[in-house]
Amino acid sequence: MKNTRRSFIRGMALSGIATLCLPSLAVNAAREKKKKLKLARGSVILFQGDSITDGNRGRNTDPNHVMGHGYQFSVASRWGAEYPEKDLHFFNRAISGNKVIDLAARWQSDTLDLKPNLLSILVGVNDSTSVLFDWKPVVPVEEYEKVYRQLLDQAKTALPEIMFVLCEPFILPVGNVKDNWDRYRADIAKRQAVVRKLAQEYDAIFVPFQEVFDKAIKKAPASYWIWDGVHPTVAGHELMAREWIRQIEKRIAM
Repeated sequence: MKNTRRSFIRGMALSGIATLCLPSLAVNAAREKKKKLKLARGSVILFQGDSITDGNRGRNTDPNHVMGHGYQFSVASRWGAEYPEKDLHFFNRAISGNKVIDLAARWQSDTLDLKPNLLSILVGVNDSTSVLFDWKPVVPVEEYEKVYRQLLDQAKTALPEIMFVLCEPFILPVGNVKDNWDRYRADIAKRQAVVRKLAQEYDAIFVPFQEVFDKAIKKAPASYWIWDGVHPTVAGHELMAREWIRQIEKRIAM
C-alpha cells in the first residue's frame, strides 16, 4: 500500500514538472518559428569582406566572373539553380586586403546602396595581421569591435528588415601563420569572440568557420584545406559553402 502511495505521489510530481516544462517548450518553439525569415522573390544577397570572399571576382557585369571563385560562388550557384522562381540577386563586394575600417570607408556605396535583404560579412584576418606585423593602419581588437558594430548599426538603421550573416574569421597552422602560430591564434581568437558576441546581440546568423576547419584537419592536413594558413583551397571553400548554407537554413525558409 505504501509503495502504491509513493508511486502515485512520484507520478503526480513528475506530471507537475512536465506541465511546468511544456509551456517553456512551447515558448521556445514559438521563438524559433518567429526567427524564420522568408526570403521574398527578388531578394538581394550580398557578400562582404576581404580576399577570401573577393575570390578574384570580376569588376564588371560579366556574369561568368562577377561572384569570383570560392564559397560565395558555390552558394550563389546552388541557390540560384535550386530556387529559380525566387529570382534571387547575388552580389560580391569583397575586396582583397580589406580590414574592417576599409569596409567602413565604402559601406554606403558597396553595401547600403545595394539594399541587401541578407548581408554576409567575413572580415578579421587582415585586422589581426595588422597588429602582428605592424601593417598600418593597425586595427586593434577594440577598434575592430567598435567599427564592426557601427557598420551593423548603420545597416540596421537604413534597412530595418535586414538579416545579418556574421562569419567567423579563421586560420590554420600553415606557412607564415604556422611560423607565428601562437601570436596569430591569440589575436584571432579575440576577434572570433567579438563576431560571436555581435551575432548574439544583433540576432544574426553565426557561421563557425574555425570549428569547421578544426574538424577538417582530423581528416586531412591543414594545407589540404587552407594552402597558406589564411586562404582556403577548393576543398576548403566547399566546406565553407556547406556550413554557410547549413547555418542559414536554420533561420531562413525559402
